[in-house]
Amino acid sequence: MVRRTLILLYGLMAYAATLATFAYLAGFVIGVVTPTGLDDPREGSLAFAIAANLGLLALFSLQHSGMARPGFKRWLTRVLPQEIERSTYCLLSSVALFLVFWLWQPIGGTVWKVEDPAARWVLYAVYAAGWVTVLAVSFLINHFDLFGLRQVWLGFLGIPYTPLKFTTPGPYRLVRHPLYVGWLMVFWAAPTMTAAHLAFALGMTVYILAAIRWEERDLIEFHPEYVAYRRRVPMLVPIPRVATQPADPVATRMEPATTVDE
Repeated sequence: MVRRTLILLYGLMAYAATLATFAYLAGFVIGVVTPTGLDDPREGSLAFAIAANLGLLALFSLQHSGMARPGFKRWLTRVLPQEIERSTYCLLSSVALFLVFWLWQPIGGTVWKVEDPAARWVLYAVYAAGWVTVLAVSFLINHFDLFGLRQVWLGFLGIPYTPLKFTTPGPYRLVRHPLYVGWLMVFWAAPTMTAAHLAFALGMTVYILAAIRWEERDLIEFHPEYVAYRRRVPMLVPIPRVATQPADPVATRMEPATTVDE
């Protein structure tokens, strides 16, 4: 019972760290409340700032996608209890992001600045909508499983963990990765875009496009029906596709289901 309780407490701690990271990220990107921000004025060497920021983005990308790969998960669960694998992933992702917040080097320089008050509010609204999209989609695909709480709770109860079925709820019928669409809205909806903000947004966009490729390769391996789903549904932009062949009867019968958006 002590072991189960410790596992549950660990999962709750990792979840709290994730929420704190998201809260800081919200202020960091838009430049409010947090002590550090993307758009702070540059204080040192431009070359050092660019190199440091690229290194931080690379570190986050390697951690975030590397730990999500099935091979790494199998290795990790030989070292740690299986119940805390997802919580550990979320916790280390939070650590990697906090390193970005702490060590980020502002570059200075304005790429664009929207002066019209109405247009600025539209961009703020898109930014807020991005966060709402991220939160809403996380609940559609099971928020508690995504952040490791379901795993540690089942472990606390002594119930074996069963992976969620592949489904396509709500916005997953329009695009394959609505969670990433939300993140792109957060990164790009900036009334004032500085050089550092642009570098951050570009870096995260490149990472997202690469992560989708790795993620979909894993999805096809574990869910063969994903092949038909990928043919029918666009990746990020909800542009209708013209059917080029009869509908897959297996895919037609699919229940609405989870994805492995990271």
